[in-house]
Amino acid sequence: GMRAPSFCSMPRCTKRRHEHDAGMPRASLAILVIDENRIRASIIEAGLREAGHDNVALVHDVTGIARRIAEINPDVIVIDLENPNRDMLENMFQLSRAVKRPIAMFVDRSDQASIEAAVDAGVSAYVVDGLKQERVKPILDMAISRFNAFARLTRELEEARSELADRKLVERAKGILMKSRGMTEEAAYALLRKTAMNQNRKIAEIAQSLVTAAGLLEPGDEG
Repeated sequence: GMRAPSFCSMPRCTKRRHEHDAGMPRASLAILVIDENRIRASIIEAGLREAGHDNVALVHDVTGIARRIAEINPDVIVIDLENPNRDMLENMFQLSRAVKRPIAMFVDRSDQASIEAAVDAGVSAYVVDGLKQERVKPILDMAISRFNAFARLTRELEEARSELADRKLVERAKGILMKSRGMTEEAAYALLRKTAMNQNRKIAEIAQSLVTAAGLLEPGDEG
């Protein structure tokens, strides 16, 4: 069979792997398989190895799993639960929220509520009744690309939010300078920028200090 190419082209991932295994010419994906059933785990492992993934760790016991994940530091996590109860699922969803990595989950049976909970918890691929050796790799690929897309969206949203907050701060700081020092808007901005450069800080940080200080200096409501 043909060896499928390793698809870990994410810069972060590749970089981390290379630091991790300096001697390796090609970054290989570290995959952790969590499965209490050894037979099923070997099906998943076979599917991954067939697809050219040889960096696979198996964990058969979910107790203390968070610590094991920290030790293994995988790029992707595959969780296989035959017939999970509510508590078990909830534990795995909590794990998913905490680890911030692509997670593919295989379950034999599921109800709508659990499927929705999985999506909420950020499980990248939630597969009901689909554990077949040849499906493991495409599902893993999908989990990774979905995770990356979602992470990028989240990051862009965060950046946009903080940029907006920064802009509002700078506007307020300019207003304070214009009022207290009778400056034009341009002069106020120039002063903020110059101060930021002198102190080697961001304009928004200077604006924040000014807004805080102005709040402290304001007289109380004596009128």
